[in-house]
Amino acid sequence: MKKFFLAPSILSADFARLGEDTQKVIDAGGDLIHFDVMDNHYVPNLTMGPMILESLRNYNIIAPIDVHLMVKPVDNLIPQFAKAGATFITFHPEATEHIERTLQLIKESGCKAGLALNPTTPLNFLDYILEKLDLILLMSVNPGFGNQSFLPSTFNKLRQVRKIIDKNFLDIILQVDGGVKLDNIAEIAFSGANSFVIGSGLFKYSNYDLIIKKIRKELKHAHSRSIH
Repeated sequence: MKKFFLAPSILSADFARLGEDTQKVIDAGGDLIHFDVMDNHYVPNLTMGPMILESLRNYNIIAPIDVHLMVKPVDNLIPQFAKAGATFITFHPEATEHIERTLQLIKESGCKAGLALNPTTPLNFLDYILEKLDLILLMSVNPGFGNQSFLPSTFNKLRQVRKIIDKNFLDIILQVDGGVKLDNIAEIAFSGANSFVIGSGLFKYSNYDLIIKKIRKELKHAHSRSIH
């Protein structure tokens, strides 16, 4: 079966018990931790910095950590997050003057590189850098806040990016972030995503094991649809 990566967004976790809550979602079946960094400049909110990531590593969180930089500029923060323990670092093309140079900086810092595309960001940003990417993140909401509704236009964009990845025979994770829930994750997967950032759609429940089992069942259905 096709590998699906569930990426709990700890922006929706209990910050009073962040280490414990993060470990709980990993134990329940989360694959990688999505770490949202907002600067109250590129997006209208202020969240977490490298010290919090480092504290999670010190708490003995060993799962991959997927750092999503919604900041501008990005380059000065990349080495800091890499040193703190990031696995993936993803940024927005609008937040740097030189996309390729920023991708190179991520790789030189020892991390995997991702590019995040907002709902109205065109796909032609991918034209010259596709082979340098480990992850493409499609925002299915406008970045900056949690608890937003999934934008249906994302389905078509997902299908387009999936075709681009497959046509070039590349092993790039296609991730979706924003409004992902139990009732739409199967359709998102069927449209081409194989990594799913889920925040309030997971953390609002008290039993992470149960909701992740239900999510995995939905993803299994999506996989069955795709091979028939």
